[in-house]
Amino acid sequence: MGYDTRQARQDLLDAVGDAIDDLARALAALGVAYEQLDEHHADELEEMLFGPVQSAYGRARRTHTEFATRHGLPARTFEAPVPGAPSTGAKGFVDEAVDAVHHADVTLATLQDSMLPIEVGDPELRAGLAGVRELVDGVRRNAKALTRTIGR
Repeated sequence: MGYDTRQARQDLLDAVGDAIDDLARALAALGVAYEQLDEHHADELEEMLFGPVQSAYGRARRTHTEFATRHGLPARTFEAPVPGAPSTGAKGFVDEAVDAVHHADVTLATLQDSMLPIEVGDPELRAGLAGVRELVDGVRRNAKALTRTIGR
């Protein structure tokens, strides 16, 4: 394997790692929002937002680790981020989570559009990236529906 292929794989791995960091930020924000909501809204948040983002986070981490292992690259360790100030309220934390998920999705879409996953010849990685994006597809729409009812 030449330097270019190894570097391309490392760049790909780094980009996936950046998306994972964004998904972790979203989970942290959703966790704080959950704590600030009444039981009904907390259950809705868990079902509509936290569950899909948590699944996407897990899928992204698995994809990252398996790709690194397959190609002899070091897998990153991921730290749980500290959520922002509680003064933003539950809606603010949901908005923060949506922004983080959007950023992760844009990172993965850009990666897919770059053709880099095809160039390094890794169908499992391509499937993993597509799976992560499918899991977070409805997050923005679901967040809007949820935040319309918070505080009522």
